Amino acid sequence: MGANNKVVLTAAITGVLTSPKKFNVPVTPEEMADATEQAYNQGATIVHTHFRDQEEGIMPTWDLDVVGDILSAIKERVPDILICMSTGVMGDDISGPLACLETFKPEMAACNAGSLNYLKVRKDGNWAWSPLMFDNPVEKINRFLEVMNENNVIPEFECFDTGIVRSVKMFKANGMFKGDAHVSFVMGVDSGMPANPDLLPILIKELPENATFQTIATGPVRENIWSVHRRSLELGGNVRTGMEDTFYLPNGEKARNNGELVEALANIVKEVGKEVATPQEARRIMGINA
Repeated sequence: MGANNKVVLTAAITGVLTSPKKFNVPVTPEEMADATEQAYNQGATIVHTHFRDQEEGIMPTWDLDVVGDILSAIKERVPDILICMSTGVMGDDISGPLACLETFKPEMAACNAGSLNYLKVRKDGNWAWSPLMFDNPVEKINRFLEVMNENNVIPEFECFDTGIVRSVKMFKANGMFKGDAHVSFVMGVDSGMPANPDLLPILIKELPENATFQTIATGPVRENIWSVHRRSLELGGNVRTGMEDTFYLPNGEKARNNGELVEALANIVKEVGKEVATPQEARRIMGINA
């Protein structure tokens, strides 16, 4: 099968804020390694990592000891898989994620490429939570990219809306990062762009030259998540799933673990006539010097 038919499949095994007492999200180093192994065995080529505090297991942490233990456990269990480290934080203090990038030098790291009013309303019109600003001004993005450039970390630009996708092209023109752009279309956040497969051809036209793209789909309309991924594959894109993004399989059943979600997405890859890339192939696709 030719290189154009190879698909990079990312597993986002845990996010933040979902309670491990209610959902089967991994928290401890052992649990993170287990979830990564499940995903890898079903075809995942990249694991996207968030790090949670080890007491309640809900809030994010940038404690170097905790992060180091989690990364070591994953690498020991699944040494071949690529690690893409989350870096997202609200506010001006980005010392935590920067310290993690400088200390651990992951092959890839997420780079949130623009700001978003993070909103959700209930059926009665009241806010589900107090409106939040996920602030990512250019100065903050540039600081992340400087550290990534210095440590040979490939940025994965997470884009929550159309204008943010277009901004990545300007970051490239301004020389803010090296190499080709790797862009994630984050679809389904209530105040961002919807999980609508019809948007993908429009978004693809706004990418920088030679960019790769993947879909990250979430939201309450579960069937849209899987139709977005299928359309992405048809259009030459990569895909991501996992318990950070959804808890539900294409048939509407609740997934028991990350492996089931990855297996479902790997099956869709095969159905559209493509093949999941190996980690070595994914490194070549992403421009990583293994």
